[in-house]
Amino acid sequence: IYDATIVGTDETTDLAVIKIEKTGLPAAELGNSDSVKVGEFSMAIGNPLGMESTVTAGIISAVNRTITSENRNYTVIQTDAAINSGNSGGALVNSKGQVIGINTLKLSGAGIEGIGFAIPITEAKEIINDLINYGYVTGRPQLGITCQDVSESVSQAYNMPIGAYIISVSEGGAAAKAGLKTGDVITGIEGQDIKTTEELNNIKNEYNAGDTVTLTIVRDGKTMDVKVELQEVTNQN
Repeated sequence: IYDATIVGTDETTDLAVIKIEKTGLPAAELGNSDSVKVGEFSMAIGNPLGMESTVTAGIISAVNRTITSENRNYTVIQTDAAINSGNSGGALVNSKGQVIGINTLKLSGAGIEGIGFAIPITEAKEIINDLINYGYVTGRPQLGITCQDVSESVSQAYNMPIGAYIISVSEGGAAAKAGLKTGDVITGIEGQDIKTTEELNNIKNEYNAGDTVTLTIVRDGKTMDVKVELQEVTNQN
């Protein structure tokens, strides 16, 4: 058992890097998750339900699977190797013992069996390198606003457009520089209509910090387009 320090965390992908002051330790070999194919052998390693050093085996069920958990989207490897509470952060390895993914979550419920997910190691390596070198993941775009969804019922009750209602604007942020204000309702981005903050973020995240996007907003009953230069997220704590 060693004391460790946190090098960096990334809430978006549920990854973190920690450091211990010890040399000469064995290290797992990282594989190439881009070459993983459906049907290949996979093995999950972890401590499910507190049972240390548990190994479960299965196959790769799908690659590049997009799932949503707690309002976050993940692109993951799907496996039917049993993954339970306590497996998160453990390795998903191939038949050569190379790490191809980091176990992250599973689907559970009546009638659901063998649907677990892992973060592809190729994607994780880029994030890990950024956390080591910078303490955060570079290039992530942000608008600098906090929003609340305007549902259909709220829209009808308060005569507001359906979309993402801005409840706060960060001083000096991208939205503030573009002139966005509290009370504006964002109804579209880059010509695509949006109904929720999640939809807004999903499209925004297709762009990089430094890119300029056009938001469609409604202010005092008037619709207008506003160009916003996305800023980089520099704090992933």
